[in-house]
Amino acid sequence: MNWLIVDNIIKNALEEDSSFKDITTSAIVESNSKCKVELIGKENGIIAGLPIFKRVFHILNEVDVKFYANDGDSVNAGQVLGTIYGNAYNILVGERIALNFLQRMSGIATITNKAVNLVEGTEAKILDTRKTTPNLRILEKYAVTIGGGYNHRFNLSDGILIKDNHISAAGGIMEAILKVKKSLPMGNKIEVETETLEEVKEAIAAGADIIMLDNMNIETMKRAVGIIGNKCSTEASGNINLDNIRAVANTGVNFISLGMLTHTIYSLDISMKNLSWI
Repeated sequence: MNWLIVDNIIKNALEEDSSFKDITTSAIVESNSKCKVELIGKENGIIAGLPIFKRVFHILNEVDVKFYANDGDSVNAGQVLGTIYGNAYNILVGERIALNFLQRMSGIATITNKAVNLVEGTEAKILDTRKTTPNLRILEKYAVTIGGGYNHRFNLSDGILIKDNHISAAGGIMEAILKVKKSLPMGNKIEVETETLEEVKEAIAAGADIIMLDNMNIETMKRAVGIIGNKCSTEASGNINLDNIRAVANTGVNFISLGMLTHTIYSLDISMKNLSWI
């Protein structure tokens, strides 16, 4: 975890939520009062983001956090996940921000874990995409790994992926791959997006290292995997969900990328309850 990046994310979130001060808490809580409160899971899932949750209160200062679970653990509704204690004002100011991060990341880890379990026993690995919330990519991709998935490109400089608009701009798959090979050092793997069997054949002929089978139906995907064989790796993408992911995995693809892991997020319900003075 790159805390230089994460701390800026947290500070921006805190500033957004209380740019001057929390006028409600200021009116009710004495500045030097102390309390403790429990962190409680309200539904079953995979917990992710506990270090981020704790970091919020580290930045606010005068608050300690003790966890009874670790990132990646399966948690149940009603389970006490931790105790937060210290400066009451800072605890109440940080509550919503800390929970927002934890709930969102746990939701991503939970849905990723479901996808991973659904393809168990096949060769397919679950990948995320760049369809992340702006400025939260480092947190969301971390949550994917906690759920058992793998990170695709973190950003545009991490790998070569020739998509449909690149192909149109270059004048074809062959032309696009040749341009990439001329401009980049050796050793960079080239992935190219294909939508038809003809494009698959062209990508093989052009020397692609990874072929993305984009928005193909199951039968076409099976035929594409058969054509590709061991010539290069395969990735399925587009219109894949938890209902059809097993069928996609059974086609023999090496990877399945799911934008839904980070762009269609259901946050896991977690709360801070049972405040008491200390």
